[in-house]
Amino acid sequence: MGRLRLSATVTYDGKALVIDGKRRVLQSGSIHYPRSTPRVWPELIRKSKEGGLDVIETYVFWNYHEPVRGEYYFEGRFDLVRFVKTVQQAGLFVHLRIGPYACAEWNYGFQPNIAFKLACKDVIFSSNRGFPLWLHFIPGIQFRTTNAPFKEEMKRFLAKIVDLMKEENLFASQGGPIILAQVENEYGNVEGAYGIGGALYVQWAAETAVSLNTTVPWVMCQQEEAPDPVINTCNGFYCDGFKPNSPSKPTMWTENYSGWFLSYGYAIPYRPVEDLAFAVARFFERGGTFQNYYMYFGGTNFGRTAGGPLIATSYDYDAPIDEYGFIRQPKWGHLRDLHLAIKQCEEYLVNADPVQQSLGRNLEAHVYYKTSNDCAAFLANYDSSSDANVTFNGNSYFLPAWSVSILPDCRNVIFNTAKVVSQRNLGDLALSHSISVSVHELSLASATWSCINVDDNTKQGQEKEALLLVQSLGHAALVFANKKLVGFGYGNHDDPSFVLGEKISLNHGSNTLDIMSMMIGLQNYGPWFDIQGAGIYSVILGDLKNAKEDLSSAEWTYQVGLEGEYLGLDNPNLANSSLWTQGSATPINHSLIWYKTTFFVPEGKGPLSMNLASMGKGQAWVNGQSIGRYWPAYLSPSTGCSEKCDYRGTYDSFKCLKHCGEPAQTLYHIPRTWVHPGENLLVLHEELGGDPSKISFLTRSGQEICSHVSEADPPPADAWKPMSEFVSQTAEIRLSCEQGWRITSITFASFGTPTGDCGTFSPGSCHTSVLSIVQQACIDKQGCLIPVSTSQLGDPCPGELKSLAIEALCSG
Repeated sequence: MGRLRLSATVTYDGKALVIDGKRRVLQSGSIHYPRSTPRVWPELIRKSKEGGLDVIETYVFWNYHEPVRGEYYFEGRFDLVRFVKTVQQAGLFVHLRIGPYACAEWNYGFQPNIAFKLACKDVIFSSNRGFPLWLHFIPGIQFRTTNAPFKEEMKRFLAKIVDLMKEENLFASQGGPIILAQVENEYGNVEGAYGIGGALYVQWAAETAVSLNTTVPWVMCQQEEAPDPVINTCNGFYCDGFKPNSPSKPTMWTENYSGWFLSYGYAIPYRPVEDLAFAVARFFERGGTFQNYYMYFGGTNFGRTAGGPLIATSYDYDAPIDEYGFIRQPKWGHLRDLHLAIKQCEEYLVNADPVQQSLGRNLEAHVYYKTSNDCAAFLANYDSSSDANVTFNGNSYFLPAWSVSILPDCRNVIFNTAKVVSQRNLGDLALSHSISVSVHELSLASATWSCINVDDNTKQGQEKEALLLVQSLGHAALVFANKKLVGFGYGNHDDPSFVLGEKISLNHGSNTLDIMSMMIGLQNYGPWFDIQGAGIYSVILGDLKNAKEDLSSAEWTYQVGLEGEYLGLDNPNLANSSLWTQGSATPINHSLIWYKTTFFVPEGKGPLSMNLASMGKGQAWVNGQSIGRYWPAYLSPSTGCSEKCDYRGTYDSFKCLKHCGEPAQTLYHIPRTWVHPGENLLVLHEELGGDPSKISFLTRSGQEICSHVSEADPPPADAWKPMSEFVSQTAEIRLSCEQGWRITSITFASFGTPTGDCGTFSPGSCHTSVLSIVQQACIDKQGCLIPVSTSQLGDPCPGELKSLAIEALCSG
């Protein structure tokens, strides 16, 4: 598809979206523009298009830097118009999820110096993310129900976004890329809690959206009874059993989770590409025509945008394009081949209903006929353990367990979801060029306290041992008695509340109890705390004989926000301020301390990463830009991970985990546009204690790639042509480096029966060295292909099934 230039009419019927009178099978991927930077958007979109996508899906993010009622922020990485136009320039469509509720594990993201001035006792709590802070302070407002103040603000926001898109001619009818819009978001998950108000609100939201005359269809995801003409769509790991609420609506999948989000205190989740491809193939096999990967590129939760509770700064999501913008293999390549195979079936999928055939237990075919002799077929084995040989149309086919084969001519298999023949990358994030940081200035600028005086009648000169019990709704808190740290309590993503019990010593007379509350990406009340108004804490002080005093109703004094942020210690203009003090040695393992240093960045044009493994918990700023929260001191459970997760069988977010017993995140993304030649400023606010002298900056200078393909594997899906004798064509190894890099060396090349996996290959009993052949084809090239053929590579063992294994190094 070329760049959109002419106006297009977008409608739908029971089979598919219809663009200019033509039904379309569409592959889509989510990219959230504020989780990256404008400089990187074109590259992300280019890789998405090369990966076989037709559509880019994004939320509209309206909740950052909006302290004043009615203000909307569309600058920098929040420049929605620029992002949509960038997609248009690449020749892709856009699905604009206006909302206004976004979810997306997204926080309010307001400026802390604004929060510092708020009266927290007036906060109205809700269970929502993605709304601007000022919305909570409108008198009488109730979110996402038939509430007049909320409906007024929601309608105004919807109209603002639609008008903005119209002014820039961005809807398809104007020659723009937008072919779909979404109102609300996963409301069906909570609608029941609102009673009749929920049902009335859904009807109102649909009518309001349609009245805005976008000229493109509207959708509601996870909304079983979306009012006509709004299309209800599916979200989930699998949607092959989903059907819309009307036969006149197409079957659409708006969120197919490519992995899962990362939370502090948890191991890293990932989703095997074999299972992801299986889910996609099953969806199209059973009548789907539009599916979207959530996420195709996840990106980074810069600043305080990470939602909650305890969502990490990285939003990588195990997506086909990783957090830094690099292609993740084999996920990206295997899905690209899948998209090519499905595209070969498009004319059948949009013009016929599938005919289901049983091929045995947990085995079936879905066939799409044009005529009795012209069809496309999907053969599925949805057994979670047993492979099978099946007979279809008189031919025999091997189906691995939990896999789908695609036959665009009902004869030749051009893709199987379980057979991964695309290249692999070794390691998730191979970074190099470490640069040590020498911290030379610091400040003990005070943090956020809630304080109470506690009187004790212990005799002068004596100390009394007492038990302090803090029960908190979350998410974390530092507790000090008489200005000494006595405990740190915290929850987790599934249960952010916690109970902290500590023995403390009380002096004769007046004692102080201080609590620093940390809200780690709240979905319901933002990154501030409130003792009096919200009742977040229950604090009990007692002696060891169980006598106790409930302090939750005592007279607390409290302060909102970090004083250091209020003063602007992260601002480069204050780098030489007297607020900072020079030390003779770098203090380590101090809690509630601010650090400042300058650093030089590694050479290159690619993104940077900062290794904060030596730190405890806090926030970091580079040249005044917040790179987000860090918390490497919070380790994941030591059990529950596996070196190799079995893709077979139903997937959930806890099935496949890695890096147990380690921090959820130690590397933090710094966009290259945030740094410059020469000295750059790094500011840290450390809450628990760490060693900043061990911080390092890294960048990626190359990558190791590999592939292992058998003679029995199908050729690439794009090699198949209708009416061709595809069964006689040859499998290939295709290798490719990231743009700007070249293949500089071949570290392994064997044809025969090589053993092992990528990174551990060794020649088998049947082996011929093909190093010179591979070097000639690949060295000093961005990409190359090698046919897996005895005519090209020789035949070291006639009669045996052979394969080709290659490992290579890419560098700039």
